[in-house]
Amino acid sequence: MHTALYIFSSILIIISFIPLIRNDYWTFRIFEYPRLQKLVLTALSLALLLIFSNKTLTFYIYVTLLSGTILYLLKQIIPFTPLGKKQILRVRQEIPDQTISIMISNVFEDNTNYKGCIAEIKKTDADLVLLLETSHEWMEQLKEATDAYPYRIEKPIDNTYGMLLYSKLELKESEVKFLVEDDIPSIHTKVILRNGQVIQLYAVHPTPPVPGENPRSTERDKELLLIADKALASKIPVIVCGDLNDVAWSYTTELFLKTSQLLDPRRGRFFLNTFHAHHFFMRFPLDHIFCSTDFKLKKMKRLNNFDSDHFPILTVLQYEKSADAEQEDNTLDLDQEDRELAEEKKEKC
Repeated sequence: MHTALYIFSSILIIISFIPLIRNDYWTFRIFEYPRLQKLVLTALSLALLLIFSNKTLTFYIYVTLLSGTILYLLKQIIPFTPLGKKQILRVRQEIPDQTISIMISNVFEDNTNYKGCIAEIKKTDADLVLLLETSHEWMEQLKEATDAYPYRIEKPIDNTYGMLLYSKLELKESEVKFLVEDDIPSIHTKVILRNGQVIQLYAVHPTPPVPGENPRSTERDKELLLIADKALASKIPVIVCGDLNDVAWSYTTELFLKTSQLLDPRRGRFFLNTFHAHHFFMRFPLDHIFCSTDFKLKKMKRLNNFDSDHFPILTVLQYEKSADAEQEDNTLDLDQEDRELAEEKKEKC
């Protein structure tokens, strides 16, 4: 039993620190995802060692290593709990004509529970509805709900990367672009709030680093950083949303936030895990919304699942120009090493 515990502990230590190796191959990137799970299992392993192992030199070495691993994981997790610093402030006074509500849902293309999705769209009644993994069949089946939205950008594709955007707010200068891969779209559009304020919206769904699809994170990372450059260059407020196929705490997401100078409403609040909807112990925050300092947060919550592998989420933001001064210190600094890494990733493919 002692040997099994030491082997188990060794595996946990390795997979906790292996993401520090800046390699795009999936075997390095995939272990960024289960950070909370690693913390729970490492704490359990430490407890079992303390209870059952003989107090040998090996025991003390592993207790030290496991304790250090727990502290490292806690440092990574705390920013996504109420103990962390909030990047986006809460709305203090509601201004209805300056709010925007966005529902994001990866429907899972093989899912056929169209009625469940329709019910959730109708119940949520969001200003914008972004639907991902949407095929031509999904687009047709959802018309009962989406016909209520006068503005739309529809790019159904039968490859699990179709994208549909429906809006009650006016859309302008709308484009569907293929930034990195010819069959992976992103939506770029301006949204007009009810008070006339124009904001820039980018909807994305890059490919994940998984065997059988993309063994490396190169394409995903490049697309995210190209969007980050566009967000940074924008002269108007920006929102980036979608299924990023990356967790909120990965070094790529951190690099994206540093490059774009956008903020993450999860920070200082919660994980808001969205995937996998059917396996409670293996859930990660893969669906995101990031915004510039011009916004405050009114609401962000997970919605009911309708047989997809992702939970939908609803985010309600309020445009407040005065938020600049209050929130500017919450953006992340981009140092020279980060710049070099970002440029290297954008040059790949």
